[in-house]
Amino acid sequence: MCGIAGAITPTPPSQECIEATIAVLANRGPDASGFTNRQLGDANLCLIHTRLAIIDLDHRANQPFEREDCVLIFNGEIYNYLELKDELGALGHAFDTDSDTEVLLSAYREWGEDCVERFEGMWAFALLDAKAEKVLLSRDPFGEKPLYVQKIDAGLYFASEIKALALLSGRKPEVNTTQILRYLIDGYRFLYKGTDTFFVGVRELPAATNAVLKNAKEPAPKPYWRLAYAPTPMTAADAIAGTRERLFESLRLRLRADVPLAFCLSGGVDSATLAAIAAIHFGHDIHCFSVIDRDDRYDESVNIKAMVEHLACNHYVTHTSTVGFFKRMERLVTYHDAPVATISYYVHSFLSEAISDSGFKVAVSGTGADELFTGYYDHYAMWLAHMQNLATSDTSIDMQALVADWKSGMGANVQNSLLQDPLAFVNAPGQRDHLLLNRDYFNSLLTQPFDDPFSEADHGSDLLRCRMLNELFHEVIPVILHEDDRNSMMVSVENRTPYLDRTLARFLYSVPSEHLMGDGFAKRLLREAGEGLVPDSVRLDKRKRGFNASIRSLVDLNDAKSREQLLADGPIFDLIRRDMIERFLASDTTSNSFSKFLFNFISAKIFLEHHQAWTP
Repeated sequence: MCGIAGAITPTPPSQECIEATIAVLANRGPDASGFTNRQLGDANLCLIHTRLAIIDLDHRANQPFEREDCVLIFNGEIYNYLELKDELGALGHAFDTDSDTEVLLSAYREWGEDCVERFEGMWAFALLDAKAEKVLLSRDPFGEKPLYVQKIDAGLYFASEIKALALLSGRKPEVNTTQILRYLIDGYRFLYKGTDTFFVGVRELPAATNAVLKNAKEPAPKPYWRLAYAPTPMTAADAIAGTRERLFESLRLRLRADVPLAFCLSGGVDSATLAAIAAIHFGHDIHCFSVIDRDDRYDESVNIKAMVEHLACNHYVTHTSTVGFFKRMERLVTYHDAPVATISYYVHSFLSEAISDSGFKVAVSGTGADELFTGYYDHYAMWLAHMQNLATSDTSIDMQALVADWKSGMGANVQNSLLQDPLAFVNAPGQRDHLLLNRDYFNSLLTQPFDDPFSEADHGSDLLRCRMLNELFHEVIPVILHEDDRNSMMVSVENRTPYLDRTLARFLYSVPSEHLMGDGFAKRLLREAGEGLVPDSVRLDKRKRGFNASIRSLVDLNDAKSREQLLADGPIFDLIRRDMIERFLASDTTSNSFSKFLFNFISAKIFLEHHQAWTP
């Protein structure tokens, strides 16, 4: 896990800019750093790298990494590097290191740009092929590792973080006000529906794409992979067995490291299953980390305690607190180069710090399970609509029994009024108002109205799978991965996500949707895959759980100094009416949507103030 940056410019960047870029990426790579300037046509190519050593700790694996006419800077891990190394060795390649970096470069020399189709891992890299006079940029299938690109005058800049772009170019980017409004009114789900970032002219190389650069023109990304729903006839038993086999293999690969690993443990089945597989099936002596919130709605301590006792594992607990809230937010926003997306990732920052403070350099998390296995309340209602469609031709399907299962299971915990009808998507399959609660009210707080209609990418006609794929690639997972990356790298910790495995994902999207739910449970396949490993009190808990907290657990709204800070002058009040915020703060903010908006307001306010004062 590392930091990368590069520039294609008429002349090399100044030594001062290069050193400033290395310094700002030091959190991502505190173990080593380096840079090189090379010729690319008529231009200069500068490649910069900072290293967090995880696999092959020897200095020979440091980067920029060069073999013959190729130079590589690489952020991430190729988990199946040992299998690829054996294959490449049989083809005549020799290796001087034990690193996945050298395997990646050798794979390119053997298979060219198509090498990425053989990788199982997470990555963002830039690879100079001097003989072909080109640079290959690439990003992993799910976008776990970031890569930002910006065209400025005659130069093209790319980096793991936006602040690195600014320091390498010496140019402060302009805030994208439209993205700020999108975040305030619509929330995190709208942030990755288009190509906008929080800065004008800064784009991310899309997930699952390559881009070839031969000069300083903006890259034209070319997709190398796309996940689609392609149901294959199979029994429920086949689906469970296939899930278990692929999930175990995904985790086996992601346990590879030359440093100790930590596991994030919430009260949910996602993280519990990963910890149980690692401890029981693979025999790892695991260390688990948890965050506990004092709000009863988010207190997961009962399930966490059950898992810790079951696994007899080392366990570290941190608690949410209102102490130092604004200072922590300022530090997070500054490092994220953006408002913190959700309350969950303010909470997650405590977890990352605890893992780092305990000496761990790798954290394993349960990101992606909801989008692969079904984990959200609307998923269940959409599944019932799917089953209703099947029932028109299959008389063995008893919809009354399925609705009764929902009512006694996941449906018993639904708070969103628009999802409390189990047949909501039978009656109105196109409605998405449940994702936009109180949008009109939040809009009324603005100095000028903001209109950004809800849209979905086309992922086929299956209602449930289309929604899940939108969450996986355009709404939820891109946001989570950004936050996971920043929180972890801020404290020099690598985050690994075993559910985001291409082989596992392809299989799960070949499973007929009718096998995804059952007996009132979402994530049926994951729960069954964990049978015998995860205690039933956790495995069969129908309440959705995950890292979260109430805004009132984080900031004391009755404290005069806190209210004064929230209402202090700043550029946020060019967008939002101060008098309306005063009224809002005096109202009941305990509901989920109001709590989210208040957090977003605070985060955006701090972001705009930081940018106003920031000088690269």
